[in-house]
Amino acid sequence: MVLEQNLSLVNKIDRLLRWGHWFTFFNVLLALLVTGSYFLADPLPASVMGWSYLLLNWLGHTAFLCFLFFIITIFPISLIFPYQRHVRGMAAILATCGLVALIFDAYVYHSLGYHAGSASYEQTLDLLRQQVVTNLRNFVLITTAVAVLLVTIQLVISNYCWKKIARLSHSGVGKPAMVILLGSFMCSHLLHIWGDASQHQDIIRQDNVLPLTYPATARTMLVRYKLLDPAQLAQPLSEQRSPDWLQAKSTKAASIELQCPAAANSQAVHLWVVTAADGSLAAQLPNDGWRRLPQHMAPVSPQSAVLNLLYADVAALDQQQPPVWLSQLPASYFGISASSSWQQQLPWLTQQAENSLAAVQLHLLDDANALRTALLALPDAYHLVVQLNAGAGQFALGQTAVWYRWPELHQQRINDVTQHLDILPTILAGAGCVNQQPWIGDNLLRPVTQAKLNLLNNQLYSFRKDKMLVVNEDGSYSVWSAGTLVRLEQRLDLPMLTDALQRLPDTNE
Repeated sequence: MVLEQNLSLVNKIDRLLRWGHWFTFFNVLLALLVTGSYFLADPLPASVMGWSYLLLNWLGHTAFLCFLFFIITIFPISLIFPYQRHVRGMAAILATCGLVALIFDAYVYHSLGYHAGSASYEQTLDLLRQQVVTNLRNFVLITTAVAVLLVTIQLVISNYCWKKIARLSHSGVGKPAMVILLGSFMCSHLLHIWGDASQHQDIIRQDNVLPLTYPATARTMLVRYKLLDPAQLAQPLSEQRSPDWLQAKSTKAASIELQCPAAANSQAVHLWVVTAADGSLAAQLPNDGWRRLPQHMAPVSPQSAVLNLLYADVAALDQQQPPVWLSQLPASYFGISASSSWQQQLPWLTQQAENSLAAVQLHLLDDANALRTALLALPDAYHLVVQLNAGAGQFALGQTAVWYRWPELHQQRINDVTQHLDILPTILAGAGCVNQQPWIGDNLLRPVTQAKLNLLNNQLYSFRKDKMLVVNEDGSYSVWSAGTLVRLEQRLDLPMLTDALQRLPDTNE
């Protein structure tokens, strides 16, 4: 009697496991539709080897994810709780949850450029919050409809596989399918090893496309966003250090499309730039109602500081020519006054006239004494005082001083790191001008959570809150505290790096 009961239990488990294999197989086919969408978020391969790896990785890794899900969830349930109706029902619900998670991850990848996970939970929650706040009704309807549809499909697949186990086992589909999926998984890894050794970019750039696959490195991210020449990666490291190796292929300057419909009726904004300040000025300004940005970063090089501040760009531009935004700003909306040394450095300044009624007024001074004299009788307007460049330190960026007397900025309670790249977008927005394309920097009147970016001396700098990520030209990286400049022993923050690189234009071309 005991032997018969044991044989009955073994038969139940055996049939459940055979059912589970076919249930997983049909879920692989279903999951292929979702994982195929990941590849549409990035540029498709341009070579035969790249396409071969894409197809092999798509088939093999999708099958691996589904089989891993089966081993972790359905397999132990079948052994511990071998009651077919309950197992089939729970398997349908678990498979639905897995597909919903996969669909959500694909949506996050399309929207943000990286996968949902512990390193990106803040950005993922922000994305989800935006959908709930801006479109709650459609969000609930679509989510409910997808969940109901998937549960229905899973129940149909579960019931079909249970009733047709014998027919499916004798159909001759199982072994060829296993050979194709297992072969694709093994061949994709072998092809990746070859592609990594030969620096085949069509293969390497697919490292982080599918979830739980090869993690992207800083070097592959720089190549993907065209900051690094792929041909250089195949060379020895000692031969890769050329002065112009890390460079932006295109800049935001070409995409500036200013419109100033409200500039004439807006409060005037004055930007005071001084090449050098002193302690007495820093002590005087807070007593006059000024506030200081808590962590403001500026290039150590004066030329780079001018590029960040007046051109709002990171790539090398001809500073003998005026900024692109200036040519798009109506002449009556802009006024400028500059000392002789500034006019020698930037010849285009001599062509600009002073205009005390302009919506945007730029004052370029040499020292704190000239600034102190000018601040004795300020007009009724919004004001920012900027020290041009930071003092020399261990990085090409350093902390410098920015004071502001601007009620709207006072309300923002700015605590994150700011840069010179943020100043121009802020004063133009304050004067009523809008750039149709996003700047590299931020409008501090409308703060965002996207990581900041700067490129200096063949190094990439990224900031989020107090964290500073520095990526060198050889792809190595380090993480620091922006406030204390203490090195942090942390891994590469891929979401932070991706967010920063997305500030560059034409990243998918």
